[in-house]
Amino acid sequence: MTTQLPDPPSPVLDAAFDLITIGRIGVDIYPLQDSVGLEDAETFGKYLGGSATNVAIAAARHGRRCAVVTATGDDPFGRFARRELARLGVDGRFVATVPELKTPVTFCEIFPPDDFPLYFYRDPLAPDLAITTDDLDLTAIRDARIFWATVTGLSREPSRTTHLTAWEARARAPLTILDLDYRPMFWPSPEAATAEVEKALSQVTVAVGNSEECRIAVGESEPHRAADALLDRGVDLAVVKRGPRGVLAKTREQTVEVPPYRVEVVNGLGAGDGFGGALCHGLLSGWPLERALRFANVAGAVVATRRECSTAMPTTAEVEEIMKEL
Repeated sequence: MTTQLPDPPSPVLDAAFDLITIGRIGVDIYPLQDSVGLEDAETFGKYLGGSATNVAIAAARHGRRCAVVTATGDDPFGRFARRELARLGVDGRFVATVPELKTPVTFCEIFPPDDFPLYFYRDPLAPDLAITTDDLDLTAIRDARIFWATVTGLSREPSRTTHLTAWEARARAPLTILDLDYRPMFWPSPEAATAEVEKALSQVTVAVGNSEECRIAVGESEPHRAADALLDRGVDLAVVKRGPRGVLAKTREQTVEVPPYRVEVVNGLGAGDGFGGALCHGLLSGWPLERALRFANVAGAVVATRRECSTAMPTTAEVEEIMKEL
């Protein structure tokens, strides 16, 4: 059973959030040396991490009012995560505590430009997968302008049921987004992930993922066929990230393809989360889909030029300055 912290003081307790995410939180331990294995790394940086957390931070950097539904252990890393969450502008009132579990840590290796192995320490169960329906503020979730969840949250109970309950409260409201963020180490098999994603797609209105994640979700990795398959499952907007080949998005009325913004990659691990938070900002701003995708593409690329993830998220001004040159 999780326990909820009291709400922090706020002058806008009753205002709807621009974005509520649900999912992973933890501490990233990243080596400060490139192109060496962890066995040879000598110094490390410590950063707030977790995909859903990073997306909320990325959107907060664009001035959005964000919160994350998640949980930590009652330990020093949990205290660090809560402190960083507040420092980076994300409301922590929905962060629960699971005293019997430890806050996860994640190590990576950095082999630019495209090899960044991840090592997750989340056993026997990460607190963010122990969140229950009792931890949900269904009114806040229903009223949020965007609700963002990830596939990881479907990998274990009680988190899976908690996600389904949150989606029921949303009743397929616009901008109910599923990040297809598939991590094979969290699942007993790809088939198990496919089965759960299939159910989830009927509950959401937007799906975002790369080609491999689309293959797990709908059996298609070619971007156009993948986007069509996601639309066939009932979403209104399908976004397929193509890495160095840009991004594709489809609705039933339009197809938009945006070319990549090329950078010298330092660490590609946080780029997708930077893209996600920036995409939320663009959608909330009511921009045309092409502009929203270009903005998100640049934001994600900027993150890839930096070592860490959460504290690497760019501001709106940084992204707009680059877009002037494109």
